[in-house]
Amino acid sequence: MMELLDEARKLSIFTAYNANVDAIVYLKGETVQRLIDEFGTDAVRKRMEEFPRQIEEPIDFVARLVHALKTGKPMAVPLVNEELQSWFDTHFKYDVERIGGQAGIIANLLANLDFRKVIVYIPHLAKRQAEMFVSKKNLFYPVVENGKLVLKHPREAYRENDPVKVNRIFEFRAGTTFRLGDETITVPYSGRFIVSARFESIRIYTEEKLKPFLPEIGLQVDGAILSGYQGIRLRYSDGKDANYYLREAKKDILLLKREKDVKVHLEFASIQSRELRKKVIYNLFPLVDSVGMDESEIAYVLSALGYSKLADRIFTYNRIEDTVLGGKILIDEMNLEVLQIHTIYYLMYITHADNPLSEDELRRSLELATTLAAARASLGDVRSPEDFKVGLSVPYNERGEYVKLRFEEAKRRLRTREYKVVIIPTRLVKNPVSTVGLGDTISTGAFTSYLALLREKGVL
Repeated sequence: MMELLDEARKLSIFTAYNANVDAIVYLKGETVQRLIDEFGTDAVRKRMEEFPRQIEEPIDFVARLVHALKTGKPMAVPLVNEELQSWFDTHFKYDVERIGGQAGIIANLLANLDFRKVIVYIPHLAKRQAEMFVSKKNLFYPVVENGKLVLKHPREAYRENDPVKVNRIFEFRAGTTFRLGDETITVPYSGRFIVSARFESIRIYTEEKLKPFLPEIGLQVDGAILSGYQGIRLRYSDGKDANYYLREAKKDILLLKREKDVKVHLEFASIQSRELRKKVIYNLFPLVDSVGMDESEIAYVLSALGYSKLADRIFTYNRIEDTVLGGKILIDEMNLEVLQIHTIYYLMYITHADNPLSEDELRRSLELATTLAAARASLGDVRSPEDFKVGLSVPYNERGEYVKLRFEEAKRRLRTREYKVVIIPTRLVKNPVSTVGLGDTISTGAFTSYLALLREKGVL
């Protein structure tokens, strides 16, 4: 496994567009109880039934938080009312503040793993944010000076007046208990509830003066990991809308690939608005080579594509068979080279049968991904290539054999001859130091090791 990581570390990667400050709270039962008591059981239950899609007032937050704790599923809900920031700051003491956002987490991870070159781009780079990037010589931020592309460390490239995005992350542990009226709730699984800031001041784009240099960046890297599109709003007060920003995002991908066919991975994240979800899928998926998502996100994507019955089955029963069927639909309709799905108990790749990598090689890539994530969960962060070895001592989850059995059944029932479908059980840390960024870590480990294996075969 270390040999594959060493090969991956020879790569150069570009990552964009979202980084933020993650303000983390380690939730205790009494904290949740205090919130329920403050608003009253009836009000919380009523709002839970309404299931608000975004947070506009504090009761929206409490209702969605209790729902997440009850199911034990990780969730992210956008905070659209900027004035509520002070409510959160007075109600919670943050246990940790660190870099967040997919591009931010991925950039620091790759830099700490000593990849050859890591170029990170976010459109807003305030000093507070820049200082959260690790102090590594292989980490760069692109700027334009005197009409030329210059790569600097993010700490040397910040801009004084740029806005900062703060996401509040509520980490919860299995076994935490609290009461909702006469009902005692015990959290079934560890996870996190993310209140993600969605304010007008934070936008997803490439600055106009940098845009012409994207082909030059493309020439300098072997792959690109793009994310943050869930931060786009349908409409803005200045007249711009999601269509404008997605047209620009399409141009960016085409510019990155103009001089060389750079492999592009899109890390998909939960988008509450069905309309925006559909726009992101139809505009961007056909332009990228690889997409990563979790099992609930594939259900959301299938629902947006019109496969509502299959999406409902995945939401309700979470059967491997349905996920495989959904994955086949997705790579065919969006013409993807590879789809990577990560869940708490298994990781899966779905490709077409003509993919250059064998099923064993695809499996090796997923093994590296789950080992890297296990190291992060065990340590809270990965600070050096040596930390990877910690993941090797983490056992596979107790449902591993069950997963393999269900997968073999699914393959027998579905036509998979035109595809390569591989699945592995995850290495599961019983008491993770943190669960933030585990999905991003899996996707980064999978995509970069996939590229390393393609390079070994001479097809990259």
